[in-house]
Amino acid sequence: MGFSGHLVFARSKRPLLEAPVFNSISQELKDTVHAWWPRPGGWQTLQFDHGLWEDGYLSALVGWTGAPACVADVSDSDIAFVSGLGTNGQHWQAWLNLDNAAALLTEEPEDLDDASLWVGTPAFNEAVRHKRAELDVNVPADAEGAIVWAAAAGIPATAQQPRIEELLRSRETFAEDLFSALLDELGFPQAAQPSPEP
Repeated sequence: MGFSGHLVFARSKRPLLEAPVFNSISQELKDTVHAWWPRPGGWQTLQFDHGLWEDGYLSALVGWTGAPACVADVSDSDIAFVSGLGTNGQHWQAWLNLDNAAALLTEEPEDLDDASLWVGTPAFNEAVRHKRAELDVNVPADAEGAIVWAAAAGIPATAQQPRIEELLRSRETFAEDLFSALLDELGFPQAAQPSPEP
């Protein structure tokens, strides 16, 4: 059983969960939020279970932190849809695990009674190939948007667009791993195990 929920990446001197945008989440639910190892410079990643994240939170979080942020909507660890937002309103988005995304986004024929009889058929495979090609067209612009967003976050411009495109087209068992790898490739400092409290 994979993870379904949201991965939220932002910079703050204070714990991200203290952001006012999360005040509507009860303490009991806040206790279920998992913090990944932080990245130097105040960069934090929070893992929210499905149903705790609302679409409007990203812009509120950027406003509170005064820094670009992004969120990955993960479905059963198979795919993730990443949305990034800069302080100037600049927005980018990208799918992770394109093959899985194409299979999920392929529309079923209207006259279909049982979807399970369609999956895996030659017609289904052809439809997935078409959807995969559609998604692939967006990869260069998605990669460019991510690089511009990272630069606006003050990250030194070391990211190579071909490498970001390759990552966006790559496949991993866990979409969460691709999200972490994307942040690494964009040049964000590597996550490190926090020092134990004295």
